[in-house]
Amino acid sequence: MTATTLTASLAAAAAGGSPAPAVTTAPDELPLFVGKPLSGWSIGVADFEQSARLTGERATVPKQANSQVPASEVHALRATRTERGDALTLQWKESWFATLRLEGGAPVDLRPYLAHGTLEFDIKVDDLAKGGLSVKLACGDGCERKVNYLLPARALEGKGWQRLSFALNCFKRDDDDFSAVRQPFSVDTSGTGQVTIANVRVLKRGLPNAFCADPRTESVTPSPLLQTWALEWWIPRHEQKLAQVQQMRSSGPLPEVVFIGDSITQGWEDVGAPVWREYFSRYQPLNLGFGGDHTENVLWRLQHGEIDGIAPKVAVLMIGTNNTGDRMEDPRTTTEGIRRLITELRMRLPATRILLLAVFPREQKPGGPLRAINDEVNRRIASLADGETVQFLDIRHTLMNADGTLSADVMPDWLHLSEKGYRLWAEAMAPTLAELVRTTPAVVPSRAGAPSPAGAAPSSSP
Repeated sequence: MTATTLTASLAAAAAGGSPAPAVTTAPDELPLFVGKPLSGWSIGVADFEQSARLTGERATVPKQANSQVPASEVHALRATRTERGDALTLQWKESWFATLRLEGGAPVDLRPYLAHGTLEFDIKVDDLAKGGLSVKLACGDGCERKVNYLLPARALEGKGWQRLSFALNCFKRDDDDFSAVRQPFSVDTSGTGQVTIANVRVLKRGLPNAFCADPRTESVTPSPLLQTWALEWWIPRHEQKLAQVQQMRSSGPLPEVVFIGDSITQGWEDVGAPVWREYFSRYQPLNLGFGGDHTENVLWRLQHGEIDGIAPKVAVLMIGTNNTGDRMEDPRTTTEGIRRLITELRMRLPATRILLLAVFPREQKPGGPLRAINDEVNRRIASLADGETVQFLDIRHTLMNADGTLSADVMPDWLHLSEKGYRLWAEAMAPTLAELVRTTPAVVPSRAGAPSPAGAAPSSSP
C-alpha cells in the first residue's frame, strides 16, 4: 500500500465510521483554564519521576531518593496575563521530561468539538533555547495524542503573548475515543526553559493557525529528528557518518553489513561494543543507528547520503519502536514507514539483501499498550518479506522470559538492551546473518557510486 493509498484508506475509514454525535447540547466553548481551571479540575506539574499540584502560588516537583535526574528542577507558578493568577508559568531545568497539565476532574466529552473544533491558548515563550514544546491531550484509556511544536515555539521566544490554535483533528486518529477524556490539555517539554500559558479553551468552531503533521503520512515524510535533546547531536552524527562512509569509499574496506535503526542499534557502539566486535567485526560493519529515530528520520538519512557509494551484502533494519513510544502511532502507518524504507534501500542498494528484524518488545509485562502496538506492527511487517531480497527475523522470544515479561538484566529500562541483551541478539541473529552474507554476491561500487559486480570493469563515468 502506498502512502497515497494509505491516506485515502484512513480518510475513508474515518468517513465511514460511527455517525457524529449530536452537538446541540454542547456549549460552543469549553473553558479548560480561563483564570481558573474547569470546575472540578486541578493544575498538575510533573517531571520524569514525580508530580505535584498547584494549590497556591507555586508548586515544585519533589525529588525522590536516588533520582535518575538529580539535577532536574520543575516548577509551576501563578502568573499574570491581564490580572494576577490568570496565567500559569512552567519553569524547568535539565529535565528529561516536564509537563504542565489539567488533571483530576470528571472526564469531558470532546466528541461534539472534533469536526470543526480547535484547542486554543495564549502563550508567552520566555526561554526555549534549550527546551521544546509539545501540546497533548488524552484520547481514552491508555491513549494520548500530541503535536510536536518545538521549532515554531522557539521562534516565539521574546515576542510576548501569542495566540495558538490547533485543529482538534491534529489529535484524532481512527478509533480514538474522545467521549471521556481524562486529560484534556497539557504542555510537555524537556531540557531547560520557561513558558507561560493562559486562556486555554476548546471551541466548537475555530480557525487553526498552528501547524501539525498529518498523522496519516508522517511516518513516510522524510524529516530530521526534531526533539529538544537531539538537536545538538543528531545532524553532527549524520555528518560524522557521511565522513565515515567517504573514508570507507576512499581507502576501504567497504562494509559487508550495515545496521540501520534507532537507539537500540546505536547501542552497539556503547554497551554492546564488546559483543559487536566479537560477532560482527569480520564484516567491517557500519552502524547507522540514531537514538530517537522514527521511520521518517531514517528515511531522511538514507536520502541524504548515508548509504551512497557503498554496496553491503546485507542491511539489517530494525525501526518503529519510537513511532510507538513517542506518538502511539497506528501500526498501519508505522508499517507504511517501514515499507517505504525497504523501497528506498532496494532503490539505492539493489544488490543488497535486507534482514528485517521484528521490533523488540517494550514494557516489562505483556498486555501494555505500547507492547501491543509493537506486536501489531510486527504482525504486519512480516508480510513485507519475500524470502529472497527481504527476509524477516523475529527474535523477540530470546529477549523475554517464558511468561512474556522482560528482565532488568536484559532490558534495564524495559526498552534498551544491556550487554547481556546484545549478546542474546547477536547469538540469535548470527546464523541467519552469516548465511545471507555467504550467499550474497559481492558488489563493488563504481566511481560514480552505482554498484557493479565484483571483478567487472570499472565505470568510465567521471
